Amino acid sequence: MLLKYFYDKPLAQAAYMIGCQATGEAIVIDPARDVTPYLKAADEEGLRITQVTETHIHADFVSGSRELAFQTGATLYLSDMGTADWKYQFVDDGTVLLHDGDTWQLGNIKITAIHTPGHTPEHIVFQITDTAAANEPMGIFTGDLLFVGSLGRPDLLEEAAGVKGTKIPGARQQFYNIQRLKAMPDYLQIWPGHGAGSACGKGLGAIPSSTLGYEKRFNPSFHIPDEDDFVNWLLDEQPEPPFYFARMKYVNKVGPTLLKDLPVPVQLNRTELDEWLQSDALVIDSRPSEVFAEGHLPNAINIPAASNNFNTYVGWLVDFSKSVVLIAADWEADRLVRQLRAVGVDNIVGIASTDLANGPQVIPQITAQELAQRQRDTTVIDVRWWSEYEEAHLRNAIHIPLGYVLRNLDSLPRDRQLIVHCQAGVRSVIAASILQKYGFEYVTNLVGGIEAWQKAGLPIERGTPEAAKV
Repeated sequence: MLLKYFYDKPLAQAAYMIGCQATGEAIVIDPARDVTPYLKAADEEGLRITQVTETHIHADFVSGSRELAFQTGATLYLSDMGTADWKYQFVDDGTVLLHDGDTWQLGNIKITAIHTPGHTPEHIVFQITDTAAANEPMGIFTGDLLFVGSLGRPDLLEEAAGVKGTKIPGARQQFYNIQRLKAMPDYLQIWPGHGAGSACGKGLGAIPSSTLGYEKRFNPSFHIPDEDDFVNWLLDEQPEPPFYFARMKYVNKVGPTLLKDLPVPVQLNRTELDEWLQSDALVIDSRPSEVFAEGHLPNAINIPAASNNFNTYVGWLVDFSKSVVLIAADWEADRLVRQLRAVGVDNIVGIASTDLANGPQVIPQITAQELAQRQRDTTVIDVRWWSEYEEAHLRNAIHIPLGYVLRNLDSLPRDRQLIVHCQAGVRSVIAASILQKYGFEYVTNLVGGIEAWQKAGLPIERGTPEAAKV
């Protein structure tokens, strides 16, 4: 048996390939939309991808299951569990629909599907037995059921997809899943679907795998015996799901568009770029924030290519009904297109070189010391997340997390100087570029964010934010 691990750091998402070397077959579990890494790995190992599966209908990225099955001719194995509203709608006669306890073979490897609703109604995990070496299972691909040090959140259907009344029943199902896991052998290896940074749970560990015995000892979800206490704990302090999660649930349910059917972005000249800037398209300037601030084209929004959160920032801000234009360095344009498509941004109509990106608009900068002298004459906007604001914030700062800026433009004064800040200076430039695009003339960025403010020894406040949220 062969096991390959694939990790998408910006999405904190893990996929796996299992190979039976005796028969030359392979299965890929939870593939991402860009299937090139799996095809390359299979070729290097002399394997044929004959099966593709996934643990559930994903919310945080476009699934590659349909794409990989199309490109390889592999058989799709998909959950048929859960409610009618959350069953796959792109299955065909060759798709194998899975139910609790179903088993099948990949050469000498036995795979068992176990229904584990809670994170989503249709969620399943896969128990793996290498029958050539043992008659008991080796481990479990847990998807978004169990993570290293954490547990899959049960509230995404309600919080992201708007399906009311699902998070508390989902949390109770997760409690039941924990009881089932407690009864399983400690030696089982755990291969989760996400790592640290994912919004599919809270407090995920950065270690790529674990054992069930270790999780039983140190994962807090195994140490809350009362069901109601468990539900309250699991639902408390979950990270805010980006707006694009709702779109991903729908796309992955009905079936993502195959890559061959997507529009091919054209290379834009300056005249064409200017035309898109005057339209309702989202024009993303991916240069570093400090470079963008020094001079950019009006109506462009800055989302730096180097940010590990590039996908997430786009997912917060994109309108999927609008065209998208990317301003990017030639050497990283292809990667950024893949990252955009990974979160369902398919209508990428054009790419412009960063050689065309310089423009007359600037984002003025202010230091912490300068702001301290002028704070009474300005409106400070804090675009960090809730936990960051609660830990430390400037007095009288308006708290609008970055993802909510577009939804709260009408609440901001247009006749006052707006000082935008985040933790260190990247998100604030993104926010400032949004404000400029929508006609705010008096926008300034706090250099170094609240980190610079605190390093200067300037006063902060702590407490629960009254954040704008629409």
